[in-house]
Order: sequence, then structure tokens, then C-alpha cells
Amino acid sequence: MKIALFGNVYQTKKNKFVHAVLDTLSRLGIEVCVEERFATFIHDNIGIDLSAVCVTPGCAPDADMAISMGGDGTFLSTAAGVGPLEIPILGINTGRLGFLADVSPDEIETALDAVIRGDYVVEPRTLIAVTKDGAPLSGYPYALNEVAVLKHDNSSLIAIETHVDGFRLNTYMADGLVVSTPTGSTGYSLSVGGPIIVPGSDIFCISPVASHSLNTRPVIIRDNAEITLRVRSRSHNFLISIDGRSESFEDTTTLHLTRAPYKVGVVKVMHKNCFDTLREKMLWGIDNRG
Repeated sequence: MKIALFGNVYQTKKNKFVHAVLDTLSRLGIEVCVEERFATFIHDNIGIDLSAVCVTPGCAPDADMAISMGGDGTFLSTAAGVGPLEIPILGINTGRLGFLADVSPDEIETALDAVIRGDYVVEPRTLIAVTKDGAPLSGYPYALNEVAVLKHDNSSLIAIETHVDGFRLNTYMADGLVVSTPTGSTGYSLSVGGPIIVPGSDIFCISPVASHSLNTRPVIIRDNAEITLRVRSRSHNFLISIDGRSESFEDTTTLHLTRAPYKVGVVKVMHKNCFDTLREKMLWGIDNRG
């Protein structure tokens, strides 16, 4: 078995758990390839000798699985690094909430033992593909969580003309608009009032950010629809954020959002399901009364 290892390259303290991962993988006889930026980081900042593992500029194309060490942001970066290779990803949470990266540091050995036994499931997760004026975006044009169209840092609202399969939905006067997958429904979408969507549901959610109308509400659509967005702005530009990767466009740009041609596999061990994760991360059922 071959595993590609990705990780957070900013937080030295939290990456002390990489020792446990590398030691466990070595004990289990698993071949490891470490992503180049992460390899440089852990060598320079943690002092780990990586002479026994290979280092690759991206994801080893023959890897059986990728491991993401960090929070959900690191998991999203790992998904972009894996790209269309469709290599499943196991998330080890050294961040905060961790809906995607849901293996805690004290579960590392148990989780990796389960992986080597094949005692895990892979949940396929839908992505959103983004094109600009009918052409692919530069870089990685897919979102596992959400695509957000946002105003630049000024006080003026933007107008976001929104069509679904050619039919006009609304022109949102707002700070922005979030189009979320079920996976991303517990991220930015949730913070702007979107619903929590069970992974595997074949839907997207469209939610305005700080809408100027109290009547606008999130809208659920099927995920095989095409969403077309046109923005009008006093500054004549706007931001698009794809899983946190931001780029500025002129407001003459037309964006098309569709379901991506492939899915990302999220590895689940110890039979965790989305409802277990929701109760744990959202503190549902916890009585905080004195």
C-alpha cells in the first residue's frame, strides 16, 4: 500500500503528530510519499528525517490513499492537490472543528490500523466546477465546499444576477453569494444561514451573504443544473473564492457553475457517520446549563 501525505505548513506545534503518523505507517510497512511543501516544512521546523520516504511535488499518482494532517482547510488543499486522480483522502484533525478531517490525534494508530485492514468506507463527495465566459479558470477550478462571489473591501453592495438552467432566479443585492455542496453546507454556507445538508444528497445550495432584502432565503437546487452568475459592481470588479482560493474579476465576467466530472473520496474509519460528527462538532445534546 502507498500513501501520499499532505499537511498544514503553518502550525509547527500542531504538526508534532506527524511523528506518530510516520512511525505508525512505518510499523505497518506502508510506503509513504510526502508532498514537497509539507516535507520541507516538517524537515526545517520539526526536524524529521525524511530520507526513508519519497518526496513528490504533488500527489503521487500511484498512491492508494492520501492523508491530510490539519483542519478542514488543509483537507480542501489536499483535495486540490489530489485533483482528478480520485485518490481517497483520510483527514487527521489537528485543527479546530474538523468536519472533513475527523480523525483526532489520539485515534491515529487505531485509524491507520483500520486502514491497513481495509476497515473503512469511502464516501464520494460532489464538487462544483467553475468556468469563466465559457472557458476554464486558471489553476484548480473545482470546489469541494463552496464557490463564493463577493464584493471587494468597500461599503457598496454588488448585484448578482442569478440564473438556473437559463431561468432567472433572482438578482441578489448583497455582499455576496455562496453556492455550496452538501460537504460545504457546514462551512461558509452555514454561517450565512444556509441549511445543513447530508453528504451524498444530489443538491447544491444558493445563499446570499448579508442580503439587502429580508425576503431572500437560501434556495436548494439539483446538482445537475447549471448556475449562471453575472455581477454588477460600482468598482467594476468582484472577488470569486473557490474553497478559499480567491481571484479578482471584472464585472463583465460571466461565471458558470456546474457539477464537476469527478468526485472526491472521503475516507471514514471507525464507522463514523455524518450524524455522529454533527452531534460531536455542533455540541448537540450537550446541556450547558449550570
